[in-house]
Amino acid sequence: MTIAWASFTPLSAFLGGCLIGLAALLLMAFQGRVMGISGILGGLFGATSSGDRTWRLAFLLGVVGGPIAWQAVIKAPIVWQAFAAGPQFYIAAFLVGLGTAIGSGCTSGHGICGLARFSPRSFVAVMAFMTSAVATVAIVNHI
Repeated sequence: MTIAWASFTPLSAFLGGCLIGLAALLLMAFQGRVMGISGILGGLFGATSSGDRTWRLAFLLGVVGGPIAWQAVIKAPIVWQAFAAGPQFYIAAFLVGLGTAIGSGCTSGHGICGLARFSPRSFVAVMAFMTSAVATVAIVNHI
């Protein structure tokens, strides 16, 4: 394993983390919602009002468009890289969706908002996510 130290950007990572926390805080303050991507995306398809649908769509567009806009501002190339393809991609996507459904949320909801609220359920969920991630990396890279 090698670490790409040239790609290590602690300042931008810190600022990005602050912006994610600010977004979670603002969503909680103004919408009374937990910032979980799976819940926001799932709720988009079952939204009962146009206002509910609008904020969900705006949030998701910001998640995708924000990094693209930042890359354009700093004039850095946008590198699209697939980490999986074919059956591996579909199996991984299925397992992520299954884990999200079983855990009643995703890493962003449990990891950012749940842990900040000292939720025991989120702590267990994050430990399960992290354990699964370590096991997956070990299996994929070493077996």
